[in-house]
Amino acid sequence: MVIRPVKMDDLDNIVTLASKTGTGLTTLPHSRIHLKAKIEDSLAAFDKSDGEPMDECYLFVLEDTETGEVVGTSGVVAAVGTRQPFYTYKMNTEVHYSKSMDIYRKLNFLTLTNDFTGASEICTLFLSPDFRGGGNGPLLSKSRFLFMAQFPGRFGDRVVAEMRGYSDENGQSPFWECVGRHFFGVDFAVADKENGEGNNQFIAELMPHHPVYVPMLSAEAQKVLGEVHPQTLPAVQMLYGEGFRKTGYVDIFDGGPTIETPVEEVRTIKESFVLDITIGEMETTGVTNAIISNTRLQQFRATLAKLPPPEGYKITVSQELADALLLKDGESVRVRYY
Repeated sequence: MVIRPVKMDDLDNIVTLASKTGTGLTTLPHSRIHLKAKIEDSLAAFDKSDGEPMDECYLFVLEDTETGEVVGTSGVVAAVGTRQPFYTYKMNTEVHYSKSMDIYRKLNFLTLTNDFTGASEICTLFLSPDFRGGGNGPLLSKSRFLFMAQFPGRFGDRVVAEMRGYSDENGQSPFWECVGRHFFGVDFAVADKENGEGNNQFIAELMPHHPVYVPMLSAEAQKVLGEVHPQTLPAVQMLYGEGFRKTGYVDIFDGGPTIETPVEEVRTIKESFVLDITIGEMETTGVTNAIISNTRLQQFRATLAKLPPPEGYKITVSQELADALLLKDGESVRVRYY
């Protein structure tokens, strides 16, 4: 299994993957036209010369090298909100006290913000159900951080992730039904689809900019506010392990948490380092699980491997691993051991 940048030849496979996502994954829309546009955007991102990060998205795929099939996707937006607003709700608290009645009240309320403008966003994480397990999920998620570590000038100084909020088996979101539906007048899936296809102008046009007081929401909506969909629990736990944290922001559609961390505090970024390679016979004793990538931009490759400890700043890799990562003798790799 190898991570690589998406290419236009992957379109058919990605259309098939997108059909399996259900609602809630807005960055992998169920539209061939829009998926083709996302691939074109990614190709342009990898072609971009160094400069100020904008809203270009680097899209990666997980390829089964035995069959050539694309079985997963993951992405990174360089800097959100630079061309189109990036909306989130922020949870705030206000305190009221009546001296005459001796009543003290603490109330939570939501305000519409663009606080993450300029931050990088990890997104579009999806793995075919047939390939879940065996380390494929962590490879899909964490390989992005090796890329960000290798090319820091292409990204912001903090990174966020919008986690999928709760919806039931019919795709109904309690938070949407209590809040969004009143202002947009459409089903959650319709608004979700529009947003995923790049049309977020309707948010600015229809979403109220007044505070939404949490106690006025239904009990069902309050219960799911800031909670993730059950299928998203493994992904959010993995990101917590990387240093991401809740900071009081939630998605304006389904109320799922938006988590964040400074880029330099992402564990894989902080704990990865560059080694020079020699191609030869690898040690089989004392090996450790690791994620390893080459250091190329357009030909980026990453995979999981069992690696011996480095000797100084050098390591020996097998010809098979070198071929998977497009490596030549004497080139460099970026590694994070676990």
